[in-house]
Amino acid sequence: MSGAGALAAIHHQIMWNRLVAVVEEQAQTLIRTAFSTAVREAGDLSAGVFDVEGRMIAQAVTGTPGHVNSMARSVGHFLARFPAATMADGDVFITNDPWLSTGHLFDFTAVTPIFRRGRMVALFACTAHVVDIGGQGFSADARQVYEEGLCVPPMPLARAGVMNESLLEIVAANVREPVQVKGDFYSLAACNEVGGRRLVAMMDEFALDTLDELAGFILGNSRQAMLDAIRALPAGTYGNRMTIDGYEHPVDIVAALTIGDGGIHVDYHGTSPTSSRGINVPVCYTEAYTAFGVRCLVAPNILNNAGSLAPVTVFAPEGSILNAPRPAAVAARHVVGQMLPDVVFGCLHQALAGGAPAEGSSSLWVMALYGGHGAADEPRPGRAAAPRPTTPFTALGILAGGTGARPAKDGLSATAFPSRVKCVPLEITETMSPIVFWEKEFRCDSGGAGASRGGLGQKLTLANGEGSAFTMTAATCDRVIFPARGREGGLPGGRGRVGLASGTTFEGKTKHTVPGDDRLVLELPGGAGYGDPVTREVRRVAEDVRHGFVSVEAAERDYGVVVAADGVADEPATRRRRRAMRGSDTP
Repeated sequence: MSGAGALAAIHHQIMWNRLVAVVEEQAQTLIRTAFSTAVREAGDLSAGVFDVEGRMIAQAVTGTPGHVNSMARSVGHFLARFPAATMADGDVFITNDPWLSTGHLFDFTAVTPIFRRGRMVALFACTAHVVDIGGQGFSADARQVYEEGLCVPPMPLARAGVMNESLLEIVAANVREPVQVKGDFYSLAACNEVGGRRLVAMMDEFALDTLDELAGFILGNSRQAMLDAIRALPAGTYGNRMTIDGYEHPVDIVAALTIGDGGIHVDYHGTSPTSSRGINVPVCYTEAYTAFGVRCLVAPNILNNAGSLAPVTVFAPEGSILNAPRPAAVAARHVVGQMLPDVVFGCLHQALAGGAPAEGSSSLWVMALYGGHGAADEPRPGRAAAPRPTTPFTALGILAGGTGARPAKDGLSATAFPSRVKCVPLEITETMSPIVFWEKEFRCDSGGAGASRGGLGQKLTLANGEGSAFTMTAATCDRVIFPARGREGGLPGGRGRVGLASGTTFEGKTKHTVPGDDRLVLELPGGAGYGDPVTREVRRVAEDVRHGFVSVEAAERDYGVVVAADGVADEPATRRRRRAMRGSDTP
Protein backbone atom coordinates (compact mmCIF):
# COMPACT_ATOMS: atom_id res chain seq x y z
CA MET A 1 0.00 0.00 0.00
CA SER A 2 1.35 3.43 -0.96
CA GLY A 3 1.86 6.18 1.56
CA ALA A 4 -1.25 7.97 0.35
CA GLY A 5 -3.25 4.74 0.53
CA ALA A 6 -2.05 4.03 4.06
CA LEU A 7 -2.93 7.56 5.14
CA ALA A 8 -6.42 7.22 3.63
CA ALA A 9 -6.92 3.91 5.47
CA ILE A 10 -5.91 5.55 8.76
CA HIS A 11 -8.30 8.42 8.06
CA HIS A 12 -11.12 5.96 7.37
CA GLN A 13 -10.32 4.06 10.57
CA ILE A 14 -10.56 7.26 12.60
CA MET A 15 -13.97 7.99 11.10
CA TRP A 16 -15.04 4.40 11.74
CA ASN A 17 -14.16 4.73 15.41
CA ARG A 18 -16.02 8.03 15.54
CA LEU A 19 -19.09 6.40 14.00
CA VAL A 20 -19.09 3.74 16.73
CA ALA A 21 -18.96 6.54 19.31
CA VAL A 22 -21.93 8.21 17.61
CA VAL A 23 -24.13 5.11 17.81
CA GLU A 24 -23.06 4.46 21.40
CA GLU A 25 -24.24 7.95 22.33
CA GLN A 26 -27.45 7.08 20.46
CA ALA A 27 -27.91 3.98 22.66
CA GLN A 28 -27.11 5.86 25.87
CA THR A 29 -29.79 8.41 25.00
CA LEU A 30 -32.33 5.59 24.85
CA ILE A 31 -31.19 4.27 28.23
CA ARG A 32 -31.35 7.70 29.86
CA THR A 33 -34.82 8.53 28.53
CA ALA A 34 -36.53 5.11 28.51
CA PHE A 35 -39.52 4.38 30.73
CA SER A 36 -39.29 0.59 30.52
CA THR A 37 -37.11 -0.99 33.22
CA ALA A 38 -35.99 -3.62 30.70
CA VAL A 39 -34.34 -0.82 28.72
CA ARG A 40 -33.40 1.66 31.43
CA GLU A 41 -32.03 -0.82 33.96
CA ALA A 42 -31.22 -3.96 31.97
CA GLY A 43 -30.08 -2.57 28.61
CA ASP A 44 -32.53 -4.62 26.52
CA LEU A 45 -32.13 -2.50 23.40
CA SER A 46 -30.13 -1.91 20.25
CA ALA A 47 -28.97 1.07 18.22
CA GLY A 48 -27.22 1.43 14.90
CA VAL A 49 -26.56 3.51 11.81
CA PHE A 50 -27.34 2.36 8.28
CA ASP A 51 -26.46 3.63 4.82
CA VAL A 52 -29.19 4.74 2.44
CA GLU A 53 -29.40 1.19 1.05
CA GLY A 54 -30.32 -0.16 4.49
CA ARG A 55 -26.97 -1.81 5.31
CA MET A 56 -25.87 -1.58 8.96
CA ILE A 57 -22.55 0.26 9.09
CA ALA A 58 -22.06 0.35 12.85
CA GLN A 59 -23.87 -0.76 15.99
CA ALA A 60 -23.66 0.46 19.55
CA VAL A 61 -21.64 -1.59 22.02
CA THR A 62 -24.62 -1.40 24.38
CA GLY A 63 -27.44 -3.75 23.42
CA THR A 64 -28.42 -7.34 22.84
CA PRO A 65 -27.45 -9.58 19.90
CA GLY A 66 -31.05 -10.62 19.32
CA HIS A 67 -32.05 -7.00 18.83
CA VAL A 68 -28.97 -5.82 16.94
CA ASN A 69 -28.66 -8.66 14.46
CA SER A 70 -32.41 -8.78 13.79
CA MET A 71 -32.52 -5.01 13.41
CA ALA A 72 -29.73 -5.30 10.84
CA ARG A 73 -32.31 -6.84 8.51
CA SER A 74 -35.40 -4.93 9.63
CA VAL A 75 -34.36 -1.61 8.08
CA GLY A 76 -34.68 -3.25 4.66
CA HIS A 77 -38.33 -4.02 5.44
CA PHE A 78 -38.96 -0.36 6.24
CA LEU A 79 -37.37 0.76 2.97
CA ALA A 80 -39.51 -1.72 1.06
CA ARG A 81 -42.62 -0.16 2.59
CA PHE A 82 -41.38 3.46 2.57
CA PRO A 83 -38.80 4.01 -0.21
CA ALA A 84 -36.07 6.50 0.58
CA ALA A 85 -37.40 8.89 -2.05
CA THR A 86 -40.65 9.26 -0.08
CA MET A 87 -38.99 10.05 3.25
CA ALA A 88 -38.61 13.57 4.60
CA ASP A 89 -36.65 15.28 7.33
CA GLY A 90 -38.40 14.73 10.68
CA ASP A 91 -39.96 11.41 9.69
CA VAL A 92 -39.82 8.47 12.11
CA PHE A 93 -41.16 5.01 11.28
CA ILE A 94 -41.99 2.23 13.72
CA THR A 95 -43.12 -1.40 13.95
CA ASN A 96 -43.23 -4.31 16.36
CA ASP A 97 -44.22 -6.92 13.76
CA PRO A 98 -42.29 -9.99 15.01
CA TRP A 99 -41.38 -11.14 11.50
CA LEU A 100 -40.18 -7.71 10.36
CA SER A 101 -38.55 -6.54 13.59
CA THR A 102 -36.90 -8.59 16.34
CA GLY A 103 -39.13 -11.58 16.95
CA HIS A 104 -41.96 -10.65 19.34
CA LEU A 105 -44.49 -7.91 19.96
CA PHE A 106 -42.75 -6.46 23.01
CA ASP A 107 -39.92 -5.04 20.86
CA PHE A 108 -40.48 -1.84 18.90
CA THR A 109 -38.02 -0.84 16.20
CA ALA A 110 -37.89 2.79 15.10
CA VAL A 111 -36.16 4.02 11.93
CA THR A 112 -35.32 7.68 11.22
CA PRO A 113 -33.92 9.08 7.95
CA ILE A 114 -31.16 11.65 8.46
CA PHE A 115 -30.76 14.59 6.12
CA ARG A 116 -27.81 16.92 5.53
CA ARG A 117 -28.18 19.94 3.30
CA GLY A 118 -31.48 18.61 1.99
CA ARG A 119 -30.11 15.18 1.07
CA MET A 120 -30.71 11.91 2.90
CA VAL A 121 -27.33 10.59 4.04
CA ALA A 122 -28.18 7.74 6.45
CA LEU A 123 -30.82 6.02 8.56
CA PHE A 124 -30.67 5.47 12.29
CA ALA A 125 -32.53 2.56 13.88
CA CYS A 126 -33.08 1.48 17.45
CA THR A 127 -35.09 -1.14 19.31
CA ALA A 128 -36.55 -1.14 22.81
CA HIS A 129 -38.44 -3.74 24.85
CA VAL A 130 -41.60 -2.11 26.23
CA VAL A 131 -43.08 -3.18 29.55
CA ASP A 132 -46.42 -4.28 28.10
CA ILE A 133 -48.20 -4.65 24.76
CA GLY A 134 -51.58 -5.89 25.98
CA GLY A 135 -52.94 -9.36 25.23
CA GLN A 136 -51.95 -12.11 27.63
CA GLY A 137 -48.86 -10.28 28.81
CA PHE A 138 -45.40 -11.82 28.80
CA SER A 139 -46.66 -15.39 28.60
CA ALA A 140 -46.16 -18.45 26.44
CA ASP A 141 -49.80 -19.52 26.88
CA ALA A 142 -51.15 -17.97 23.67
CA ARG A 143 -51.81 -20.17 20.64
CA GLN A 144 -51.62 -17.39 18.04
CA VAL A 145 -49.78 -14.09 17.85
CA TYR A 146 -53.15 -12.30 17.79
CA GLU A 147 -53.62 -13.22 21.46
CA GLU A 148 -50.24 -11.85 22.47
CA GLY A 149 -51.01 -8.16 22.13
CA LEU A 150 -51.14 -5.26 19.72
CA CYS A 151 -49.23 -5.59 16.45
CA VAL A 152 -48.23 -2.31 14.78
CA PRO A 153 -47.25 -2.77 11.12
CA PRO A 154 -44.53 -0.51 9.69
CA MET A 155 -46.04 2.98 9.81
CA PRO A 156 -45.10 6.56 10.59
CA LEU A 157 -44.57 7.44 14.23
CA ALA A 158 -43.93 11.00 13.04
CA ARG A 159 -44.13 12.84 9.74
CA ALA A 160 -42.01 15.96 9.29
CA GLY A 161 -41.62 16.18 13.06
CA VAL A 162 -45.33 15.83 13.91
CA MET A 163 -46.17 12.78 16.05
CA ASN A 164 -48.85 10.34 14.91
CA GLU A 165 -51.34 10.96 17.72
CA SER A 166 -53.80 8.39 16.35
CA LEU A 167 -51.20 5.66 16.72
CA LEU A 168 -50.34 6.79 20.25
CA GLU A 169 -54.01 6.74 21.26
CA ILE A 170 -54.53 3.24 19.86
CA VAL A 171 -51.47 1.95 21.72
CA ALA A 172 -52.50 3.66 24.97
CA ALA A 173 -55.95 2.06 24.79
CA ASN A 174 -54.54 -1.44 24.44
CA VAL A 175 -51.77 -1.70 27.04
CA ARG A 176 -51.68 -1.96 30.82
CA GLU A 177 -49.04 0.76 31.24
CA PRO A 178 -49.93 3.47 28.66
CA VAL A 179 -47.70 6.18 30.13
CA GLN A 180 -44.64 3.92 30.09
CA VAL A 181 -45.24 2.62 26.57
CA LYS A 182 -45.95 6.03 25.07
CA GLY A 183 -42.90 7.36 26.87
CA ASP A 184 -40.77 4.70 25.25
CA PHE A 185 -42.06 5.71 21.81
CA TYR A 186 -40.75 9.23 22.42
CA SER A 187 -37.48 7.75 23.71
CA LEU A 188 -37.02 5.79 20.49
CA ALA A 189 -37.53 8.94 18.44
CA ALA A 190 -35.14 10.94 20.65
CA CYS A 191 -32.51 8.22 20.45
CA ASN A 192 -32.40 8.34 16.65
CA GLU A 193 -32.54 12.14 16.60
CA VAL A 194 -29.45 12.42 18.81
CA GLY A 195 -27.61 9.92 16.63
CA GLY A 196 -28.54 11.90 13.54
CA ARG A 197 -27.34 15.21 15.00
CA ARG A 198 -24.00 13.68 15.96
CA LEU A 199 -23.60 12.12 12.51
CA VAL A 200 -24.24 15.41 10.72
CA ALA A 201 -21.70 17.13 12.98
CA MET A 202 -19.19 14.40 12.17
CA MET A 203 -19.80 14.75 8.43
CA ASP A 204 -19.30 18.52 8.71
CA GLU A 205 -16.05 18.01 10.59
CA PHE A 206 -14.66 15.55 8.08
CA ALA A 207 -16.17 17.31 5.02
CA LEU A 208 -18.18 14.25 3.97
CA ASP A 209 -20.98 14.79 1.48
CA THR A 210 -22.04 11.12 1.69
CA LEU A 211 -21.18 8.02 3.70
CA ASP A 212 -20.77 5.89 0.58
CA GLU A 213 -16.97 5.70 0.62
CA LEU A 214 -16.75 5.20 4.37
CA ALA A 215 -19.46 2.54 4.28
CA GLY A 216 -17.62 0.71 1.50
CA PHE A 217 -14.42 0.76 3.55
CA ILE A 218 -16.11 -0.48 6.73
CA LEU A 219 -18.22 -3.20 5.15
CA GLY A 220 -15.53 -4.42 2.79
CA ASN A 221 -12.85 -4.67 5.46
CA SER A 222 -15.22 -6.31 7.94
CA ARG A 223 -16.36 -8.93 5.44
CA GLN A 224 -12.80 -9.75 4.43
CA ALA A 225 -11.62 -9.99 8.05
CA MET A 226 -14.49 -12.35 8.82
CA LEU A 227 -13.69 -14.53 5.80
CA ASP A 228 -10.01 -14.66 6.79
CA ALA A 229 -10.97 -15.86 10.27
CA ILE A 230 -13.29 -18.52 8.84
CA ARG A 231 -10.67 -19.75 6.36
CA ALA A 232 -8.27 -20.31 9.24
CA LEU A 233 -10.60 -23.05 10.55
CA PRO A 234 -10.57 -26.65 9.32
CA ALA A 235 -13.17 -27.00 6.56
CA GLY A 236 -15.94 -29.53 7.06
CA THR A 237 -19.38 -30.11 8.51
CA TYR A 238 -19.84 -30.44 12.27
CA GLY A 239 -23.07 -31.49 13.95
CA ASN A 240 -24.66 -30.96 17.34
CA ARG A 241 -28.01 -31.65 19.00
CA MET A 242 -29.62 -30.18 22.12
CA THR A 243 -32.84 -31.04 23.92
CA ILE A 244 -34.53 -28.35 26.02
CA ASP A 245 -37.71 -28.25 28.09
CA GLY A 246 -40.16 -26.85 25.53
CA TYR A 247 -43.80 -26.25 26.47
CA GLU A 248 -46.11 -29.18 25.75
CA HIS A 249 -43.16 -31.49 25.05
CA PRO A 250 -39.35 -31.24 24.85
CA VAL A 251 -37.77 -29.42 21.91
CA ASP A 252 -34.87 -30.82 19.89
CA ILE A 253 -32.53 -28.35 18.21
CA VAL A 254 -30.43 -30.04 15.55
CA ALA A 255 -27.64 -28.19 13.73
CA ALA A 256 -25.11 -28.95 11.02
CA LEU A 257 -22.45 -26.26 10.73
CA THR A 258 -20.41 -26.21 7.53
CA ILE A 259 -17.14 -24.31 7.28
CA GLY A 260 -16.17 -23.49 3.72
CA ASP A 261 -14.05 -21.04 1.77
CA GLY A 262 -17.01 -18.68 1.28
CA GLY A 263 -18.21 -18.61 4.89
CA ILE A 264 -20.07 -20.61 7.51
CA HIS A 265 -23.51 -22.06 6.89
CA VAL A 266 -25.70 -23.44 9.68
CA ASP A 267 -28.53 -25.80 8.75
CA TYR A 268 -31.23 -26.66 11.28
CA HIS A 269 -32.84 -29.60 9.47
CA GLY A 270 -34.22 -32.08 12.00
CA THR A 271 -35.21 -29.44 14.54
CA SER A 272 -38.61 -29.83 16.23
CA PRO A 273 -41.70 -28.40 14.52
CA THR A 274 -43.49 -25.31 15.74
CA SER A 275 -45.06 -25.42 19.18
CA SER A 276 -48.77 -24.85 19.79
CA ARG A 277 -47.72 -22.18 22.30
CA GLY A 278 -45.68 -19.00 22.39
CA ILE A 279 -42.11 -20.32 22.35
CA ASN A 280 -41.80 -20.25 18.55
CA VAL A 281 -38.99 -18.30 16.89
CA PRO A 282 -39.30 -16.12 13.77
CA VAL A 283 -36.37 -16.81 11.48
CA CYS A 284 -34.94 -13.28 11.94
CA TYR A 285 -34.22 -14.11 15.60
CA THR A 286 -32.78 -17.51 14.66
CA GLU A 287 -30.38 -15.80 12.27
CA ALA A 288 -29.45 -13.22 14.90
CA TYR A 289 -28.38 -15.62 17.64
CA THR A 290 -26.80 -18.12 15.26
CA ALA A 291 -24.57 -15.41 13.83
CA PHE A 292 -23.73 -14.21 17.34
CA GLY A 293 -22.68 -17.72 18.39
CA VAL A 294 -20.37 -17.99 15.41
CA ARG A 295 -18.92 -14.53 15.97
CA CYS A 296 -18.16 -15.23 19.65
CA LEU A 297 -15.71 -18.02 18.86
CA VAL A 298 -14.55 -17.36 15.30
CA ALA A 299 -14.05 -13.60 15.22
CA PRO A 300 -14.86 -11.92 18.54
CA ASN A 301 -12.75 -8.83 17.82
CA ILE A 302 -14.27 -7.89 14.46
CA LEU A 303 -16.87 -5.14 14.78
CA ASN A 304 -20.44 -6.14 14.02
CA ASN A 305 -22.02 -4.77 10.85
CA ALA A 306 -23.57 -5.95 7.60
CA GLY A 307 -20.15 -6.85 6.23
CA SER A 308 -19.08 -9.11 9.09
CA LEU A 309 -22.55 -10.70 9.29
CA ALA A 310 -22.72 -11.55 5.58
CA PRO A 311 -20.40 -14.63 5.60
CA VAL A 312 -22.66 -16.43 8.13
CA THR A 313 -25.78 -17.88 6.54
CA VAL A 314 -28.61 -19.82 8.16
CA PHE A 315 -31.29 -22.21 7.00
CA ALA A 316 -34.18 -23.32 9.21
CA PRO A 317 -37.03 -25.27 7.59
CA GLU A 318 -40.26 -23.32 7.46
CA GLY A 319 -42.64 -24.80 9.99
CA SER A 320 -39.84 -25.70 12.39
CA ILE A 321 -39.73 -24.01 15.76
CA LEU A 322 -36.79 -21.94 14.46
CA ASN A 323 -38.72 -20.64 11.44
CA ALA A 324 -42.25 -20.25 12.71
CA PRO A 325 -44.66 -18.82 10.15
CA ARG A 326 -47.30 -16.24 10.94
CA PRO A 327 -49.59 -16.43 12.97
CA ALA A 328 -47.63 -18.68 15.38
CA ALA A 329 -47.39 -17.42 18.96
CA VAL A 330 -43.90 -16.03 19.61
CA ALA A 331 -43.96 -13.98 22.86
CA ALA A 332 -41.33 -16.15 24.58
CA ARG A 333 -39.24 -16.76 21.46
CA HIS A 334 -36.02 -16.15 23.36
CA VAL A 335 -36.52 -19.33 25.42
CA VAL A 336 -35.49 -21.30 22.34
CA GLY A 337 -33.58 -18.65 20.41
CA GLN A 338 -31.08 -17.87 23.16
CA MET A 339 -30.06 -21.53 23.26
CA LEU A 340 -28.65 -21.29 19.73
CA PRO A 341 -25.17 -19.99 20.65
CA ASP A 342 -24.73 -23.09 22.85
CA VAL A 343 -25.81 -25.27 19.93
CA VAL A 344 -23.34 -23.50 17.65
CA PHE A 345 -20.61 -23.81 20.29
CA GLY A 346 -21.16 -27.57 20.31
CA CYS A 347 -20.45 -27.64 16.57
CA LEU A 348 -17.43 -25.32 16.71
CA HIS A 349 -15.99 -27.18 19.70
CA GLN A 350 -15.15 -29.98 17.28
CA ALA A 351 -13.54 -27.65 14.75
CA LEU A 352 -11.59 -25.70 17.37
CA ALA A 353 -10.24 -28.81 19.11
CA GLY A 354 -11.85 -28.06 22.44
CA GLY A 355 -12.07 -24.29 22.44
CA ALA A 356 -15.77 -23.80 23.24
CA PRO A 357 -17.27 -23.21 26.69
CA ALA A 358 -19.65 -25.68 28.31
CA GLU A 359 -23.37 -25.02 28.06
CA GLY A 360 -24.91 -22.40 30.32
CA SER A 361 -28.37 -21.53 31.58
CA SER A 362 -28.49 -19.37 28.42
CA SER A 363 -32.17 -18.41 28.24
CA LEU A 364 -33.15 -15.45 30.41
CA TRP A 365 -35.84 -15.89 33.03
CA VAL A 366 -38.13 -12.91 32.49
CA MET A 367 -40.11 -12.36 35.69
CA ALA A 368 -43.41 -10.86 34.53
CA LEU A 369 -45.55 -9.98 37.55
CA TYR A 370 -49.13 -8.70 37.42
CA GLY A 371 -51.45 -7.47 40.18
CA GLY A 372 -54.83 -5.85 40.36
CA HIS A 373 -58.33 -6.68 39.20
CA GLY A 374 -58.43 -10.00 37.34
CA ALA A 375 -54.67 -10.49 37.52
CA ALA A 376 -54.71 -13.35 40.05
CA ASP A 377 -57.04 -16.24 40.84
CA GLU A 378 -57.17 -16.14 44.63
CA PRO A 379 -58.65 -17.65 46.72
CA ARG A 380 -57.41 -21.21 46.57
CA PRO A 381 -59.88 -24.01 47.41
CA GLY A 382 -60.78 -24.02 51.09
CA ARG A 383 -59.77 -20.42 51.70
CA ALA A 384 -61.80 -17.29 52.42
CA ALA A 385 -64.05 -16.24 49.54
CA ALA A 386 -63.18 -12.54 49.46
CA PRO A 387 -59.73 -11.72 48.03
CA ARG A 388 -57.83 -8.73 49.38
CA PRO A 389 -57.76 -5.59 47.23
CA THR A 390 -54.38 -4.95 45.64
CA THR A 391 -52.67 -2.10 43.89
CA PRO A 392 -52.71 -2.68 40.12
CA PHE A 393 -49.19 -3.16 38.82
CA THR A 394 -47.11 -4.61 36.00
CA ALA A 395 -43.50 -5.38 36.83
CA LEU A 396 -40.92 -6.87 34.50
CA GLY A 397 -37.77 -8.32 36.01
CA ILE A 398 -34.90 -9.90 34.10
CA LEU A 399 -32.98 -12.69 35.81
CA ALA A 400 -29.96 -14.71 34.76
CA GLY A 401 -28.55 -18.07 35.74
CA GLY A 402 -24.94 -19.20 35.43
CA THR A 403 -22.83 -19.36 32.28
CA GLY A 404 -20.93 -22.43 31.20
CA ALA A 405 -17.36 -22.98 32.33
CA ARG A 406 -14.62 -22.03 29.88
CA PRO A 407 -11.63 -24.20 29.00
CA ALA A 408 -9.37 -22.30 31.40
CA LYS A 409 -11.80 -20.24 33.50
CA ASP A 410 -14.86 -20.79 35.65
CA GLY A 411 -18.26 -19.77 34.35
CA LEU A 412 -19.80 -16.48 35.43
CA SER A 413 -22.48 -16.56 38.12
CA ALA A 414 -25.90 -14.92 37.64
CA THR A 415 -24.76 -13.49 34.32
CA ALA A 416 -26.85 -13.15 31.17
CA PHE A 417 -25.25 -14.86 28.20
CA PRO A 418 -25.87 -14.71 25.29
CA SER A 419 -28.31 -11.83 25.75
CA ARG A 420 -25.78 -9.60 27.58
CA VAL A 421 -28.51 -7.72 29.46
CA LYS A 422 -28.27 -6.81 33.11
CA CYS A 423 -30.61 -7.94 35.87
CA VAL A 424 -33.15 -5.33 36.91
CA PRO A 425 -32.22 -4.20 40.45
CA LEU A 426 -34.63 -5.47 43.08
CA GLU A 427 -34.95 -1.96 44.51
CA ILE A 428 -36.40 -0.73 41.21
CA THR A 429 -39.10 -3.41 41.19
CA GLU A 430 -39.91 -2.71 44.85
CA THR A 431 -40.19 1.01 44.11
CA MET A 432 -42.52 0.57 41.14
CA SER A 433 -44.77 -2.12 42.63
CA PRO A 434 -45.88 -3.59 45.99
CA ILE A 435 -43.52 -6.55 45.49
CA VAL A 436 -41.08 -7.22 48.35
CA PHE A 437 -37.97 -9.37 47.97
CA TRP A 438 -37.05 -11.45 50.98
CA GLU A 439 -34.04 -13.24 49.60
CA LYS A 440 -31.52 -13.08 46.76
CA GLU A 441 -28.40 -15.22 46.84
CA PHE A 442 -26.21 -17.55 44.81
CA ARG A 443 -27.42 -21.16 44.67
CA CYS A 444 -24.86 -23.42 46.30
CA ASP A 445 -23.91 -26.43 44.11
CA SER A 446 -25.77 -25.12 41.05
CA GLY A 447 -22.56 -24.67 39.04
CA GLY A 448 -21.57 -27.89 37.29
CA ALA A 449 -18.39 -29.50 38.63
CA GLY A 450 -15.32 -29.53 36.42
CA ALA A 451 -11.68 -28.58 36.17
CA SER A 452 -13.37 -25.24 35.48
CA ARG A 453 -16.59 -24.88 37.48
CA GLY A 454 -19.84 -23.68 35.91
CA GLY A 455 -21.29 -20.36 36.97
CA LEU A 456 -23.87 -20.40 39.74
CA GLY A 457 -27.55 -19.69 39.38
CA GLN A 458 -29.36 -17.51 41.90
CA LYS A 459 -32.28 -17.95 44.27
CA LEU A 460 -34.92 -15.29 44.88
CA THR A 461 -37.87 -15.25 47.27
CA LEU A 462 -40.54 -12.56 46.87
CA ALA A 463 -44.12 -11.73 47.82
CA ASN A 464 -46.75 -9.03 47.55
CA GLY A 465 -46.13 -6.66 50.43
CA GLU A 466 -49.85 -5.86 50.56
CA GLY A 467 -50.69 -9.48 51.35
CA SER A 468 -52.63 -9.87 48.10
CA ALA A 469 -52.37 -12.51 45.39
CA PHE A 470 -50.50 -11.77 42.18
CA THR A 471 -49.69 -13.57 38.94
CA MET A 472 -46.27 -14.64 37.73
CA THR A 473 -45.77 -15.94 34.20
CA ALA A 474 -43.14 -18.67 34.04
CA ALA A 475 -43.06 -18.48 30.25
CA THR A 476 -39.29 -18.24 30.16
CA CYS A 477 -38.25 -20.69 32.87
CA ASP A 478 -36.21 -23.27 30.98
CA ARG A 479 -33.44 -25.69 32.03
CA VAL A 480 -35.93 -26.98 34.61
CA ILE A 481 -36.04 -30.47 33.07
CA PHE A 482 -32.91 -30.61 30.91
CA PRO A 483 -29.86 -28.98 32.53
CA ALA A 484 -26.88 -27.42 30.79
CA ARG A 485 -24.42 -30.10 29.64
CA GLY A 486 -20.73 -30.18 30.48
CA ARG A 487 -17.80 -30.56 28.11
CA GLU A 488 -14.71 -32.76 28.25
CA GLY A 489 -15.86 -34.59 31.38
CA GLY A 490 -17.48 -31.63 33.13
CA LEU A 491 -20.75 -32.27 34.98
CA PRO A 492 -24.14 -30.70 34.17
CA GLY A 493 -25.29 -27.46 35.75
CA GLY A 494 -28.05 -27.44 38.35
CA ARG A 495 -31.65 -27.51 37.14
CA GLY A 496 -33.97 -24.57 37.78
CA ARG A 497 -37.13 -24.60 39.89
CA VAL A 498 -40.19 -22.37 40.23
CA GLY A 499 -42.59 -22.75 43.15
CA LEU A 500 -43.95 -21.51 46.44
CA ALA A 501 -42.24 -21.28 49.80
CA SER A 502 -45.00 -23.56 51.13
CA GLY A 503 -43.64 -26.34 48.94
CA THR A 504 -45.68 -26.34 45.70
CA THR A 505 -43.60 -26.70 42.52
CA PHE A 506 -44.87 -24.94 39.41
CA GLU A 507 -44.53 -26.00 35.79
CA GLY A 508 -41.97 -24.04 33.84
CA LYS A 509 -44.04 -22.52 31.04
CA THR A 510 -47.38 -21.11 32.14
CA LYS A 511 -49.04 -18.55 34.42
CA HIS A 512 -49.18 -19.13 38.17
CA THR A 513 -51.00 -17.44 41.02
CA VAL A 514 -49.00 -16.63 44.13
CA PRO A 515 -51.45 -16.45 47.09
CA GLY A 516 -51.24 -13.41 49.30
CA ASP A 517 -50.14 -15.49 52.30
CA ASP A 518 -47.33 -17.29 50.46
CA ARG A 519 -44.07 -16.42 48.73
CA LEU A 520 -42.74 -17.10 45.25
CA VAL A 521 -39.40 -18.91 45.06
CA LEU A 522 -37.28 -18.80 41.90
CA GLU A 523 -34.19 -21.00 41.69
CA LEU A 524 -32.30 -20.30 38.48
CA PRO A 525 -30.21 -22.94 36.73
CA GLY A 526 -26.43 -23.03 36.75
CA GLY A 527 -23.85 -23.43 34.02
CA ALA A 528 -22.12 -26.73 33.31
CA GLY A 529 -18.54 -27.64 34.11
CA TYR A 530 -15.58 -28.08 31.76
CA GLY A 531 -13.03 -30.84 32.19
CA ASP A 532 -12.66 -33.64 34.74
CA PRO A 533 -13.65 -32.34 38.20
CA VAL A 534 -10.99 -34.50 39.85
CA THR A 535 -8.31 -32.39 38.14
CA ARG A 536 -9.50 -29.14 39.74
CA GLU A 537 -6.93 -27.73 42.13
CA VAL A 538 -7.67 -28.68 45.73
CA ARG A 539 -7.19 -25.10 46.95
CA ARG A 540 -9.80 -23.84 44.49
CA VAL A 541 -12.36 -26.40 45.64
CA ALA A 542 -11.70 -25.50 49.29
CA GLU A 543 -12.06 -21.82 48.40
CA ASP A 544 -15.42 -22.54 46.74
CA VAL A 545 -16.57 -24.27 49.90
CA ARG A 546 -15.52 -21.33 52.05
CA HIS A 547 -17.42 -18.93 49.79
CA GLY A 548 -20.55 -21.08 49.86
CA PHE A 549 -20.39 -21.92 46.15
CA VAL A 550 -19.87 -25.65 46.74
CA SER A 551 -21.09 -27.66 49.73
CA VAL A 552 -18.82 -29.89 51.79
CA GLU A 553 -20.74 -32.92 50.51
CA ALA A 554 -20.44 -31.92 46.83
CA ALA A 555 -16.75 -31.16 47.22
CA GLU A 556 -16.12 -34.77 48.21
CA ARG A 557 -18.71 -36.36 45.92
CA ASP A 558 -17.89 -34.46 42.72
CA TYR A 559 -14.32 -33.26 43.18
CA GLY A 560 -12.88 -35.83 45.56
CA VAL A 561 -11.81 -33.08 47.93
CA VAL A 562 -12.38 -33.66 51.63
CA VAL A 563 -12.97 -30.34 53.36
CA ALA A 564 -13.27 -29.90 57.11
CA ALA A 565 -15.97 -27.80 58.75
CA ASP A 566 -13.60 -24.82 58.90
CA GLY A 567 -13.20 -24.89 55.11
CA VAL A 568 -9.66 -26.31 55.13
CA ALA A 569 -8.90 -29.24 52.83
CA ASP A 570 -7.74 -32.49 54.41
CA GLU A 571 -4.87 -33.29 52.04
CA PRO A 572 -4.26 -36.97 52.99
CA ALA A 573 -7.99 -37.77 52.90
CA THR A 574 -8.30 -35.96 49.58
CA ARG A 575 -5.51 -37.98 48.00
CA ARG A 576 -7.14 -41.22 49.09
CA ARG A 577 -10.56 -40.11 47.87
CA ARG A 578 -9.27 -39.00 44.46
CA ARG A 579 -7.34 -42.24 43.97
CA ALA A 580 -10.53 -44.13 44.68
CA MET A 581 -12.51 -41.99 42.21
CA ARG A 582 -9.91 -42.61 39.51
CA GLY A 583 -9.92 -46.33 40.25
CA SER A 584 -6.16 -46.24 40.50
CA ASP A 585 -3.46 -46.55 43.14
CA THR A 586 -1.43 -43.84 41.42
CA PRO A 587 -0.81 -40.89 43.81
